[in-house]
Formats: sequence, C-alpha cells, structure tokens
Amino acid sequence: MENPSPTGWIEVITGVMFSGKSEELIRRVRRAVLARKRVQVFKSHLDARYGGIQVVSTHDGGRVQAEPVQASVEVMERVRPETEVVAVDEVQFLDPGIVDVANVLADRGMRVILAGTDMDFRGQPFGPIPQLLAVAERIDKLTAICVVCGSPATRNQRLVNGVPAPAEGPTIQVGGLETYEARCRECHEVPSAARAQIRLLE
Repeated sequence: MENPSPTGWIEVITGVMFSGKSEELIRRVRRAVLARKRVQVFKSHLDARYGGIQVVSTHDGGRVQAEPVQASVEVMERVRPETEVVAVDEVQFLDPGIVDVANVLADRGMRVILAGTDMDFRGQPFGPIPQLLAVAERIDKLTAICVVCGSPATRNQRLVNGVPAPAEGPTIQVGGLETYEARCRECHEVPSAARAQIRLLE
C-alpha cells in the first residue's frame, strides 16, 4: 500500500464479528515486519479469547504477540520513540481517548492500524469507532456471512441459551461462537427482556 500521507496516518479495520478484522490486522502487521518496520501491537485487556491476553488471535488460529492495555493512555505511554507502526486490536473496548492517541501518533509520523467492531449487539455504534472512522485516512469495513440466510452479515447477534439476547443486556460481553453469531440486517433480532424470556420458555 502506498503511503496515504507524507507523514503518519490512521487505518481502521472494522465490521461485524467473524468478518476477519483481526486476521487483516495480523496480515498488515506481518507485512510491516517483513518490510523491516519497527512494530508494536496492543489489544484490550478484556479480550482473553483464543490464546490469552498477550496475543492477538483469529478464530482460525492465527496470532501475533500483543501488549494488553486497559486504557488509551497506556498505549501512549508504552509506544517507543523508534516505533514506526502501532497496531491496536479490539479498539472498541478502549476509552474515547484512543482517538487523540491515534492522531498524536500519526502526527509523529507513525502508521496506526486499529481494528474493532463498529456496532454493539443492538446494532448501535460501538465505543470510539465512529470517531476513529471520521479521522482515519483509510477505512476497510468487512462483512461476514449471515448464519440464518447466507446474505452478507453486518450485525452481531448475541445469544443467551441459544436465543437472541434482550436489548437490556450489558453492552460489553466478550464471547465467541457460543455467544455470538453474524447476521444480516433482516435476520438480526434484539427483543425486549420480556419477549426474550418467552422465547426461552418455548
């Protein structure tokens, strides 16, 4: 990829779960390493799936080493002066300060690669992703395959005991295939708590 900026820049990889966001981040990190760039990788401490909190992992087993962080300020504090590429996975779990951090790093001449889910299970914008999309030089929005009808999936379907989770549930609930499905707009369901309880009893 040609540099979109004569200095640094921001890339955002976003979309539904199971669409390959972490896989794409890992691909870009590996290419940067092959190009002999000095790279640091971070991830939210909340995501301990597929190998623990010190790796960025994909659903099919790909992985790279990563530093877990709880807040955006930790990214700023840990980036070394000689680093040329900074990558952050599961960025939707970080605080809004990650927007300023990404801009500062890009202004310093770094390539900043951020990956995260753009919508929560209700279909609402998730965390700092909307603001990151606004300031990024490059955006890639990925889709998965709807498990119900096979159409392109753009929504995260949260499940509780195999049925759609109620809208009143917590926004953040880390999980994998046992907790989430990729679905299209038409097949995505967000029932009220009462309706979800009825579904469980059926």
